[in-house]
Amino acid sequence: MDLSVSYLGMKLKSPVVVGSSSLTASVANLKKIEESGAGAVVLKSIFEEEIYNEYQSILEKEKDLEFPDVRFLDYYDYKIKDDNIKKYLSLIQEAKKELSIPVIASINCVSSWEWSFFAKKIEEAGADAIEINLFTLPSDFSKSCSDVEEAYLNILAKIKEKVSIPVAAKLSYYFADLASFVKKVSESGVDGVVLFNRFFHPDFDIDNFKVVPSNVLSQPSDVAITLRWMSILSGRLGCDLIASTGVHDGASVIKEILAGANAVQVVSTLYNNGIGYVSTMLDELKAWMEKHGFDKLDDFRGKMSQVNSPNPAEYERVQFMKYFESKKYDLG
Repeated sequence: MDLSVSYLGMKLKSPVVVGSSSLTASVANLKKIEESGAGAVVLKSIFEEEIYNEYQSILEKEKDLEFPDVRFLDYYDYKIKDDNIKKYLSLIQEAKKELSIPVIASINCVSSWEWSFFAKKIEEAGADAIEINLFTLPSDFSKSCSDVEEAYLNILAKIKEKVSIPVAAKLSYYFADLASFVKKVSESGVDGVVLFNRFFHPDFDIDNFKVVPSNVLSQPSDVAITLRWMSILSGRLGCDLIASTGVHDGASVIKEILAGANAVQVVSTLYNNGIGYVSTMLDELKAWMEKHGFDKLDDFRGKMSQVNSPNPAEYERVQFMKYFESKKYDLG
């Protein structure tokens, strides 16, 4: 039985990719991930804010000095960036020495800043691909939808100019015209689009009046959002589509491939069940394929996508009406 897939132009031994997280921040964990059967790993992201905030903390200390040394601050600006980048490049190099599966670097950014230069360094360090996690909540009232989209496309264009290795864009579903924007991204030259990343979800501590995190990990029910858009977009774009968020078991892997996904990314389910759970998911996939007589993933990929539906929105409305038409409620 063949579980291999094409992912950003690379051949993977399985469709399950472990996504960017603290699980992928050490070589020891990366080796366990490979042993579990994962097809590739996405290293823990390096965040634009990590470097910026560290520099800001130094500025705060210096502002109290009567004669702050600007040259000193310039040095620290360089030193902080250099140290953070060196650590990340070292992780890539060590991972490449120890693993036989593809190692994908991850940049989490909100501006083009110096990331195009850094992307080249990532390529030189040996990364097999780069995932650009575009993680901006559209909450700035002064920016229009087109402003946000233009910023995203600008980042991708500048990075694509600098590297020859595959580039994937990881997006959220917070767009007014999601299908149209994903199409624009696919036409920007990227090799794949990952649907979707997760934002911080706030909750309120009503006794201590504090903002606290909520739903840090995805839930199995979250797969519905990814499944909807995967089935709408697959077959309509010129790049790979990778499902992320809500993929918690073998059944959700199967569903995403039926919708047309080239592969899936998992994280939350491994926090809940351990890294070795990847092998359980793959066993469930193989058992299902054997039951239905499929020898390879291409035998059923996209079998339930909406690529042949001229109007996916109308299709969904019809399914919605069918569902509630079949429900008879006795309200007393």
